[in-house]
Amino acid sequence: MIEQTVDIATKHGKTATFIVHPEREGAHPVVMFFMDAPAIREELRDMARRIAAVGYYVMLPNLYYRSGVMELADLPTLPEKEARARMFEFMGSLTIPLVMSDGDALLDYADRDPAASNGKIATLGYCMSGQYAINFAARYPDRVAAAASIYGVQLVTDQANSPHLAAQKAKAEMYFACAEHDSYAPLEMVEALDQTVKSKNLNAEVELYAGVHHGFAFPQRGSVFDKPAAERHWERLFAMWRRRLT
Repeated sequence: MIEQTVDIATKHGKTATFIVHPEREGAHPVVMFFMDAPAIREELRDMARRIAAVGYYVMLPNLYYRSGVMELADLPTLPEKEARARMFEFMGSLTIPLVMSDGDALLDYADRDPAASNGKIATLGYCMSGQYAINFAARYPDRVAAAASIYGVQLVTDQANSPHLAAQKAKAEMYFACAEHDSYAPLEMVEALDQTVKSKNLNAEVELYAGVHHGFAFPQRGSVFDKPAAERHWERLFAMWRRRLT
């Protein structure tokens, strides 16, 4: 495996981006992996390595670079409630247009790297970034072949770039993994998304993971981590990428 962290120039500065891909048999299809609210950390890098190990060029950008933050663990220690409020402040500093602009820069970088294929790509987002994965598929309908939102938030909103609307502009195969117990994406929101997918006959699946909670795929999430559910989501992702990227 080859891995590096590179500063990729954007319209608003530079985003430190973890890139990992196999040593052999390149160029490899790009998977754009958008972080969740707790930011870049070794847990996410390990997930990127798992994806790369089966034949992909994975890009994991730091979306909080505008705030001067890389890893939350490097910030001064605060009481839990204050630390959580700080994290939500960072999350609130992001918008879909800002992240789409970052994605443009990432794609441009990948297209200039011989290790990355310049063909179809995939997008992947957890938690706050599910909406980014789907919107990037809508932004590049002829380029993004697969887009996945894993316990994504704000799936159905009254905004023009709501994921349930953006999905209708995409040509990608889309996968929405939703937790049964998720205050950030309650069941009525999941049902509304599923109704849109079915009524518009989209190439998408909304799968409800029974009995699990928001964050179930993260090994470091304590009792919330659910290994069978986590492995199922990897199965779904790898199968979709085989169908759409190879």
